[in-house]
Amino acid sequence: MRIRDILLAGACLGALGLSMAAPARADVTDDLLNQLQAKGILTAQEVQVLKARKAEEDAKRGQAVPDTTRAQAQAPAGNADSAGFIRAADTGVGLRIGEVEVKLSGSINGFYTYDNPKGGNDVVVGGVAGGTEETSSIRSGLLPSFLKFDITTTQGGIDVGAHFGLYPGINSSATAVGANSGGLPIGLGTSGIDFRQNYLTFGTKNAGEIKIGRDIGLFGSDVILNDITLLGVGTAAGNNAPGNTSLGRIGIGYIYTDFQPQITYTSPDFGGFKVAAGIFQPLHAVAAPGFSLESDSGDTPGFQAKATYTLDVGGVKGTVWGSFLTQELANVGGTGRSPTGQAFDVGTKLTFGPVTALGYYYTTEGVGTTGLFYNAIAANGNKRDSDGFILQGQAKFGKAALGVSYGESNLDLAGGEAVSELVETNQSWVFQAQYALTSWLNLVGEYTNTESDAHNGNKAENNSIALGAIMFF
Repeated sequence: MRIRDILLAGACLGALGLSMAAPARADVTDDLLNQLQAKGILTAQEVQVLKARKAEEDAKRGQAVPDTTRAQAQAPAGNADSAGFIRAADTGVGLRIGEVEVKLSGSINGFYTYDNPKGGNDVVVGGVAGGTEETSSIRSGLLPSFLKFDITTTQGGIDVGAHFGLYPGINSSATAVGANSGGLPIGLGTSGIDFRQNYLTFGTKNAGEIKIGRDIGLFGSDVILNDITLLGVGTAAGNNAPGNTSLGRIGIGYIYTDFQPQITYTSPDFGGFKVAAGIFQPLHAVAAPGFSLESDSGDTPGFQAKATYTLDVGGVKGTVWGSFLTQELANVGGTGRSPTGQAFDVGTKLTFGPVTALGYYYTTEGVGTTGLFYNAIAANGNKRDSDGFILQGQAKFGKAALGVSYGESNLDLAGGEAVSELVETNQSWVFQAQYALTSWLNLVGEYTNTESDAHNGNKAENNSIALGAIMFF
């Protein structure tokens, strides 16, 4: 009500200003503002701000200004303008309260997903495909729903911000590990809320920005943000009991970047080139019992860095990036050994006309597969190597888009490790169609074929179809 009435009052003032002679305008304006205040439509502070602005305009035109109004116009801005007005944000969904901008952004999605597994009862430890029965579900895709709040301002020449992001799914969560653990489709169940973003920022345009809190990592972040399955489902793991998210291409072309506690610095833009680096909470190694070893946190933080270059040459627009991760894995398996895990990746996304192409490759030592430090250390204490890649293309036809993607992730045996049911390769094909029904709403259809192969020859395969919609605002 308040914003609408202020705008209405402003319109009335403008109309009076145009229609009345200059000597009488100030008095009539003051009378109208006083009446609006008496009716409770404007506060005393809002009336003061409007009168001050009116006085400034009259002064510019050389008109006589009452002493009280002139005093209001000459008062420090902090007493009126900066402390008062609420107005719409320049972009997006939000508002400005004085010098503070509050922005909201969010997304909601849901898909009907049918999954048909093939390959019988073969066991693939660490595989993403599997199951023996056909299933149908109504589930969230790779990206859960989210609601993000960004509160920013400039103080003393420094840009500061507070950022919060809540990510619930639409399915009931088992919450055995966290909001993104397996689902539990029972009566009286509730979805989990993954509060994955909670960080502050400060910096300047020329000096760069520092981030402290929990947010997306640097290693592997660009590839998932450009993966076409981010708007869909991809591999529909756990389709009989969905959790907050599907897998998309996680573990089938890249290792999940994750949202991690961190202190990072991002440089200014140097002609399209940016670098970022930070220290991160060291993660424990996670293992399949009998196949891999776990670890503790070391006495040093993890370290990640990323370089990005944005280009626009001859009608080709795109981004090229590379990132790096290193972390000590302390006391693996209680042996006292503390190997170091390392990972590198490179990628590019190029757009020429209606066509967009993406290529990506990663390689690691002692970082594992699917998730960071999952199955990274063999039972004999040696590090496992892994690598993977994605090739993806998408073409737009007006509001429609067709995309195809192939990717795989490979996990090698460690030195001296025996052949077993441990996963060797996860791979998948994704065929996707999108249609932009509105600027906020996309309709999405997908077909995905996923296969997991073990080192001993075991195999599992899934074919899935997903139909649904995703909204962004």
